[in-house]
Amino acid sequence: MFEQLKNIDTAFKHVRLFSFIIIGACVFTCCFTLLQSFQLIRQTQARIYILSNGKALEAYAAERKDNIPVEAKDHVKMFHHYFFTLDPDDKMILTTVTKALYLADISAKQQYDNLKENRYYSNIISGNISQDIEPDSITIDLDQYPYYFRYYARQRIIRATSVVMRSLVTEGYLRNVARSDNNSHGFLIERWSTLENKDIKTIYR
Repeated sequence: MFEQLKNIDTAFKHVRLFSFIIIGACVFTCCFTLLQSFQLIRQTQARIYILSNGKALEAYAAERKDNIPVEAKDHVKMFHHYFFTLDPDDKMILTTVTKALYLADISAKQQYDNLKENRYYSNIISGNISQDIEPDSITIDLDQYPYYFRYYARQRIIRATSVVMRSLVTEGYLRNVARSDNNSHGFLIERWSTLENKDIKTIYR
């Protein structure tokens, strides 16, 4: 009888050990499944689908820090494009300059006011002058904040009798701000100034 009880006790211990193993395996399986599910949801949320010309294109979300160099250069490029691309139309000038002023602080507004006071825009309209700009290079120093930049470009001024090519070098600083419809990159140009703006050559037409 004692031998039978001993066998029952041993069997109970084995059953208990087996039960603990089963429960542990179930807990591990549940935790692993939950972890994999959260990772899958995170990966799915990182995917963005953009509709372009009737086609769905897949994009991936990324941290802002990964895109700072690209976004900063494009912000500087678009600001100068809006500020210096002009045609002899007062409404067009106002529209493009307004877009530029959303991307910069009071230093850009002061330069605009100076040009306006010196009748620069009036002369463009009365002389039927067009002006555009082509960037050569943009350098951004990400080791300091606000981020220092220097912009190098060629400016082309088209008149009825000639085309004037000018070199343009500007500098300033980029500060982080909230993104908006008028400022999609989330940067603001501060202390913007022109270092060089001189004639390179004149082509007579």
